[in-house]
Amino acid sequence: MKRFTRLVFIIVTVLRFGLDEVALSAFRQRWVRALVRIVTIGRRLDAPRGVRLREGLVRLGPIFVKFGQVLSTRRDLLPPEVAEELAQLQDRVPPFPAAAARAIVERAFGRRIEDIFESFEAEPVASASIAQVHFATLSGTPAQPGRAVAVKVLRPGMLAVIEKDLALLHQLAGWIERLSADGRRLRPRDVVAEFDTYLHDELDLVREAANATQLRRNVGDLILVPEMVWELCRQDVIVMERMHGIPISQTARLREAGIDFKKLARDGVTVFFTQVFRDGFFHADMHPGNIFISVEPATFGRYVALDFGIIGTLTERDQQYLAHNFIAFFRRDYKRVAELHIESGWVPAGTRVDELEGAIRTACEPHFARPLKDISLGQVLMRLFQISRRFNVQIQPQLVLLQKTLLNIEGLGRMLDPELDLWTTGKPFLERWMSEQVGWRGLTERLRDEAPRYARMLPELPRLVHDALVRRADDTGRHLLHQLLAEQRRTNRLLQGLLWAGLGFVGGLVVATVASHLWLR
Repeated sequence: MKRFTRLVFIIVTVLRFGLDEVALSAFRQRWVRALVRIVTIGRRLDAPRGVRLREGLVRLGPIFVKFGQVLSTRRDLLPPEVAEELAQLQDRVPPFPAAAARAIVERAFGRRIEDIFESFEAEPVASASIAQVHFATLSGTPAQPGRAVAVKVLRPGMLAVIEKDLALLHQLAGWIERLSADGRRLRPRDVVAEFDTYLHDELDLVREAANATQLRRNVGDLILVPEMVWELCRQDVIVMERMHGIPISQTARLREAGIDFKKLARDGVTVFFTQVFRDGFFHADMHPGNIFISVEPATFGRYVALDFGIIGTLTERDQQYLAHNFIAFFRRDYKRVAELHIESGWVPAGTRVDELEGAIRTACEPHFARPLKDISLGQVLMRLFQISRRFNVQIQPQLVLLQKTLLNIEGLGRMLDPELDLWTTGKPFLERWMSEQVGWRGLTERLRDEAPRYARMLPELPRLVHDALVRRADDTGRHLLHQLLAEQRRTNRLLQGLLWAGLGFVGGLVVATVASHLWLR
């Protein structure tokens, strides 16, 4: 019943804000336009499309807001007025009352807010789907002034709203898998399960603080990450260093400050590849609301990252597979790309390499050595989807966050430098990384990492070898003994059978002899 009422609420909201009309208006077919006129009969949809879409997504809740945030980074796919409205979802979602924020902070720390902070700004500086941020100053002393911090407060009641939407998504995913062959190939239930995990992680702000600390340790030389005030971190409130910079979406201010956009775009690609391939730990919510650019003299032009609730991780196997794929793409070695897909099990083992190679070449070759502004992402995605259907490519749920982040990165690159060539920018980094992984440097690094284990194992090696040989000898002896006993049992059964047969034969002879003797008398 809860899922049904939520579904009814979603349908009513879609109709109230005309979201169906917004979605259908993207199509240019005559019959679709006729359908739009029919479905909007009797409804007053006076507000602009972008405003209705933004307000409708906010009304529907955090999951839908996140979808709008992803869309807002793709200005190549949206009309400008719609993209501008959706950009407000990045950090200008309607805030919850300041009194509620104060109450949550005081309940989390068990103290009055005045006992913790010299000042606490009631008006949030940013408000998103999951939480909002207030600037504050920690209590100080005459000798040591208070530290400027940012206080992130979780929205009240988020868990209940998210649980309802996730339950509905799980049910819809199950229907899709049961009703469609394509649905089974796309594995929607696994994708929703991954999404479920990341959303619940985002509701624990202590986990976000830990993510930020790890990211700061990994890439502190490339991007600026706020330091956490750990004694003031709780599940629904965290306090961190206040960061300064210009939002990356405010391009006019960045130009006035003298920021080099081409360098910024190249640095963004390097930061992304470093997080993914070197560390296997990457910021997976890189929409413009979470990215600033520092204009301080000491850190001029460096990225400032915020909001670490969604972090992606990759296993070493995933990293190696993706790196080999990217390098093969950069070298236009489509045969190797096809082989990698088969080796990884992404396509059935019986797939013909030459057929898959030709399909991948057809999808990718037209887009090499072209700037972002000349690449139609829609055409690329449609072609790749057709390939995935034809060759029954299995979707990998563990890479969903990476795919989402790639969309964000490409959107940022398109905004900063439409002439950016992703292939040329990314290829040297990946080739250098692969050389470090499989060359002498990689071997040296792995030997150094394993040295403590080897040092502990080497003195024990003779004893371990001796024990293994003894166990092997014991096992061999036991095996031979079992074989002899089994053979003996088989011999005993045979002898018993022969004995009983002999006794039966002798008994028969005796009976026959006695009977014949009695008959003759």
